[in-house]
Order: sequence, then C-alpha cells, then structure tokens
Amino acid sequence: MRDIPRQTTLRQWDQRYEQMQKAGVAQPSYGGLLSRHIEDGDTRLLKLRYDNSAAALRLWNFLLTEEDRLREARDRGKKIVGTMKDLGTVPVMAYSLDNVVAFYPDGAWWTPCVMELNAGLLSIADSLGIDESFCPVRAMLGAFVTGSRFPIPELLICSVGATCDDFSAIAQRLDGLGYPILWWEIPHRRTPEPGEESVKLPGGFSAPRCQVEFVKAELQRVRKALEEFAGQHLSEEKLSAGIKKANQVRRLLADLRRLVFGARLCPMPALEMLVAEMLAIHFCSDRDEAIAVLKELLDEVRERIKEGTGLLRDDAARIFWVNPVADLQVMNLLEDCGGRICGTEYMFTHALDEIPENLPAMEALAQMALADPMVGSLADRASRICTEIRRFDAEAVVISRIPGASHCALEGQVIGEIVQAELDVPVLEIEVPSLTDSIAQALRTRLEALVEAVRERRKK
Repeated sequence: MRDIPRQTTLRQWDQRYEQMQKAGVAQPSYGGLLSRHIEDGDTRLLKLRYDNSAAALRLWNFLLTEEDRLREARDRGKKIVGTMKDLGTVPVMAYSLDNVVAFYPDGAWWTPCVMELNAGLLSIADSLGIDESFCPVRAMLGAFVTGSRFPIPELLICSVGATCDDFSAIAQRLDGLGYPILWWEIPHRRTPEPGEESVKLPGGFSAPRCQVEFVKAELQRVRKALEEFAGQHLSEEKLSAGIKKANQVRRLLADLRRLVFGARLCPMPALEMLVAEMLAIHFCSDRDEAIAVLKELLDEVRERIKEGTGLLRDDAARIFWVNPVADLQVMNLLEDCGGRICGTEYMFTHALDEIPENLPAMEALAQMALADPMVGSLADRASRICTEIRRFDAEAVVISRIPGASHCALEGQVIGEIVQAELDVPVLEIEVPSLTDSIAQALRTRLEALVEAVRERRKK
C-alpha cells in the first residue's frame, strides 16, 4: 500500500492504519495504532507530525514498545544490563552473549518531553538534590526510584573520566541510592606527541597507542563482569560475531543517511531520521528487529527517490544539526520554517562508524570507544563536523544547547566559530528545553531567519 509521502498527525495515522489493515499490510508483533501509546502517558505524541509510511509506523512502534520488550526478555529468562554514557561500545559486547539484553537508562532524558512532565521524574530528581542546574538526563534518577519506565537492570555499567560532568554526578548519586555501578574509565583523547606510537581511529581521529591499551584493559574488566553476569564465556568468536551484527546496523544507517541527506527532495523527515540514528546505540533492545526496521526504512527511501517523490519543497534550506534536541517537536518546527536536515552530529558519531573487523575484537572496541567525539578536544569535534557539512553540502548549521548540560556551556560558541571560520556558513545556536511550548514563537523566528539567510546567500 503506497501513498503520496506526507506528514500526518496522530489522529490521521489512526485512519491510515485502518486503511492499511484493510489492504492487508503486515504488522510486526508490537505493531498497532500509534495512538494507543497515549494511554501510557506519552501525550507529546499528540503534537508531533509523522511520516505516513508503513516503515515509519514500524519505527515508532518499535521505539515506543522498548519497555515492554525489556520486561518480556526478563520473563523469558534473559538478563538485563544497563549500559550508561559510552553510547555504543558496551552494548556491542553485551549483545554478543545470547542471554543478555542491554539498554541505556540514559534514554530517560526524553521522558519529560514525551510525557510532557507528567511522569514527575524531574521532581523526584529535585528531591534527591539533582535540580534543574543539571541536564534533563537527571530524569533517569526518577525512573530508577519509581521503576516505572524500564525494569531495573541486574547489572549497571557506566563509563567515567572524559565524560559529561552532569552525567557523572547523576550516576554517582544513583550509586549512592543503592544501585551499584561497575565503572570503567575512558581517558581524554589527546594528540600523540612527536615520536610517540599512535593509532588512527575509526572516524579519522588519532590517539596514542598507550591510551588504546589502557581502554582495552578497562574493557577487559567489563568483559569479565559480563561473563560472570551471564554465566558464559565471551569468546573472540562471539565478540567478532557481535561486531559484525553491529556493523550491519551501522551500514544500514550509513546508507540511509547518505540517501536522505543527499536527495534532491527530502525522502524521510528529520524526526524519523533522529529516531533511526538512535537505534545504533543499543538497538532499542532488539538487535535483529532493529536491522529489520532499518531495512524497511531504507527500502521506503529508495522507492521514493526512484519515484521522485518527497515531503518538503525542493528549495528547503539544507541544515546541519549539532546535538540531539530535548524536545522532539523542534524537528517538525525546523521543517515548518522551510529547512530540512542534511547532516547531523548527535554526540555519538562513533556509534555510526563501522567497527574494524580486521583487528582483534577488544582492540577494535577500544579504538571505537576512543573515537567518541565527546572524549576529545572541541577542535577535533568541530573538525569532524566541518567534514560532514562538506560531505552533505549543508548550507547552514544549528547547534542546539541542552539546558543545564555542563558540556553545552561554551562548546556551541567554540564549534560555531570554528565552523564559520573554516566554511563561512551561517550558524545558529539555540537552547532547547524538554518542552518548548512557551518559547515556540521565538524559536520559530530564529529558525525562519536562518532559512531566509540561506536563501539570500543563494542569490549571490
């Protein structure tokens, strides 16, 4: 069942779903009406607009049923590990074991948006001494205390060192509340000194060999803990197989990003692309299904490009977006203002790069961990952003600050200055809270001004 690509409301999706059922469009076991998730308190869904493809419906239902999937996995006897902060490394190890499911409790940072503050998670964090001077990931504390957003993991693993100060403080508070954490350290990636043995990392950065060896030793501790937790030996063969599976997800996302960001007409909206990229981090608690979801999205995009159809005007301003938004509705807003996403840096580009398959598994994973743009210098991160802007031919950059996040205090200004100096494109820095309703008009005005600046530059 195919239709003209467009964006639709939640209520309109219900009508389309009924048409899909009558047409015999197959649905996965977790499929169904998107509106049913409102009963779970996800009221922000009422204010979003969605791509009208069956592939997008599958993507959203996959995202919104993760809690159910985790509880079902526990009921089947699988063990659940919470992996925190490293964004894309430890889950590859965990999913290499056949009786372990991994997820990121960090994802609770979107709960205040999706539930429009109705879950009370931020109030609980306030009561525990983690107030609004911290970023919205503090909602994770409330999720653990209430046990209402995900099953409490039997094992918690968290990276520390060259990580967000906010997150480290919140995770330490969590540990103090009686949720013990296995900590492993990721050092600040530095430039190798003259004559020092160095390693070229996936994604293009370099690091001293001694740092790679240090991270490898830290991940060996994690490997041992996972083996004891699972009651299984995590062999080289299992790790290599896990890396190959993770790379399958990453290759699908690479193809999806290349096609969507490079197409003349936008074949998939920004909101769905944001959700799709997030699957790289921990596969939304089901690696095989994540692969199936991405394949269907990719097929839809290829078909639309072949047909010459899209959702936005062909003259939409090509925007590169830095940092994920705390309020998902802002992705809709950008497109309302005449822009489209052509390139992203959501703080986990290392989770999109393929993991080397021609190296010993632990060496490859250590290199990937050090390739994280957030553990190196801002100059490194800005350099990669510039490379990606050129790759996707973006015409302007939006840097969205996360309120309270320690790493957002000055980095946006520094990245913006580097980008402008190197590429001479307009840069807009905005702050995006969990709910933007009260500042929606101000955000609209600034985004419209950026789009207008792009159009004026085209005339020169």
